Amino acid sequence: MTTDTQSVDLVDAEVVEQFARAAVLAALISAMAYVSIPLPFSPVPFTLQVLFVFLAGLLLGPVWGPVSLLLYLLAGAVGLPVFAGGTGGLGVLLGQTGGYLWSYPIAAFLIGYLTHRGVDLADPAERSPIALGVILLAGLAIIYGMGVPWMAYVLTLDLVEAFVLGAAAFIPLDLIKLLAAVAIVQSGRMPVGEG
Repeated sequence: MTTDTQSVDLVDAEVVEQFARAAVLAALISAMAYVSIPLPFSPVPFTLQVLFVFLAGLLLGPVWGPVSLLLYLLAGAVGLPVFAGGTGGLGVLLGQTGGYLWSYPIAAFLIGYLTHRGVDLADPAERSPIALGVILLAGLAIIYGMGVPWMAYVLTLDLVEAFVLGAAAFIPLDLIKLLAAVAIVQSGRMPVGEG
């Protein structure tokens, strides 16, 4: 007696592939949290995480880029040590740097949407370096625009003090990360989010 079996795909292969890419990027941003240099003048440490927020939007687009960062935030929220300096937990998400963390998926969405001109993925290397730089500046504005007021609220600072402590010294460093993200995408050595 023979039985015929038929396989059923519960999830489309492209979705699985994109989710795997999002998970890899979430793991990379988690690893970059360990490259954390405390700065004596700021409650915000220097990390390489913003570089990977840029890459999430550029490479994974407006859907899967934010998914990767939501996976990252979820891992941290349940207590995994994925935030700056190997910290984790809801306390970090609600603490002085929480606004920066919450901004990451939003910034990745904006970067992805502007880079790919919608939700369908395209090769970001086809965009000019100047266009990519302007798009990443918009994403960086989201990060600062959420991070600085949040920090001001949590630490009871005025916005100018919070900007000085949580943004001013980081702008040159984040511009270097911006240039690195553009160079990585323009090199063509990173796989884009196309299935």
